[in-house]
Amino acid sequence: MQNFEFYNPTQIVFGAGKVEALSSLVPPAARVLMLYGGASAEKTGTLAEVRAALGSRQVDEFGGIEANPTYETLMKAVALVQLKKTDFLLAVGGGSVIDGTKFVAAAACFEGDPWEILLQHGSNVTQALPFGTVLTLPATGSEMNNGAVITRREIGAKLPFRSQYLFPLFSVLDPTKTYTLPLAQLANGVVDAFVHTVEQYLTYPVNAPVQDRFAESLLQTLIDIGPRLLAAPEPVYDDRANLMWAATMALNGLIGAGVPQDWATHMIGHELTALHHIDHARTLAIVLPALLNECRDAKRAKLLQYGERVWGITAGSEDERISAAIDKTRDFFERMGIATRLSAYGLGADVIDTLIAQLEAHGMTQLGEHGDITPAVSRRILEAAL
Repeated sequence: MQNFEFYNPTQIVFGAGKVEALSSLVPPAARVLMLYGGASAEKTGTLAEVRAALGSRQVDEFGGIEANPTYETLMKAVALVQLKKTDFLLAVGGGSVIDGTKFVAAAACFEGDPWEILLQHGSNVTQALPFGTVLTLPATGSEMNNGAVITRREIGAKLPFRSQYLFPLFSVLDPTKTYTLPLAQLANGVVDAFVHTVEQYLTYPVNAPVQDRFAESLLQTLIDIGPRLLAAPEPVYDDRANLMWAATMALNGLIGAGVPQDWATHMIGHELTALHHIDHARTLAIVLPALLNECRDAKRAKLLQYGERVWGITAGSEDERISAAIDKTRDFFERMGIATRLSAYGLGADVIDTLIAQLEAHGMTQLGEHGDITPAVSRRILEAAL
């Protein structure tokens, strides 16, 4: 196991009816800006619950944050923060709203052009407004980490950033808030959490059995509950709770502490979302099986371990077991109703040149745990994903 430092200050408040805890979690004298996405948060009553819990505090609201939060929209929120002299942010929504809130928290305090935050991937952030979250869509783990991804629509760029100043102070996780989600969003959440886990696990061995077993248990949990979530005629609290907790644990930094990480699937997937507006989780499902096959030699030991421990694959030669593990992964995504080929989204080989050019423009030329996924390798991965 490699040397590491692990720091995560986010307080988690988990369970049904916990939105009311905002009354004590948010400072009494705070000037709050509540950020959210579309109309669903209002229709479901979540915003009303939040308003009631915030009581007599000064609260302004900013809605309309997109499923892939855009720089253009978020800069309007930054202007509102500065106009209202906001000193506390509250994100009510899924990972996109929380990601957007992180950008607003940093940009509102940033001296200079806030786009530089994204160009420098957050390394130039030295302060941020405090913020908390009320999670309504489990998927990204943004409620318990310090990272985010923002899209600049006018130039077709989708860039990640992170900073030690961007951990939420607290996150309220009420599984009942998932009850009104469309099945497609639940499926996205399962796949997103699955791939987050895989990208910290399917690399190469470093004698980290605790992290390996933890990651494997998350994958097995998602494999177990994923199809049940789609098949249940009514929401089952325990399944929703376990999805919410698995998604949080998949990307709060713990399973990645002391082990190599990949993230090439995410970086390639970001370009698909930015250019072709495919849901983030669905881009991951397109890229991951092709990437695993392309990198099967570099990932051989962990692919064999993954196949045996997660999928129970023990028969056949090493290459046959690796192929079976990759096939099982693709099949799981397909069973979740998520297509794993570019052609299923109406995309062909003609889009690959532009995708590679975008990867190069954004500095994504040495991806993967070994830094050996060059643009040429990314091209082969995308070609295999057709």
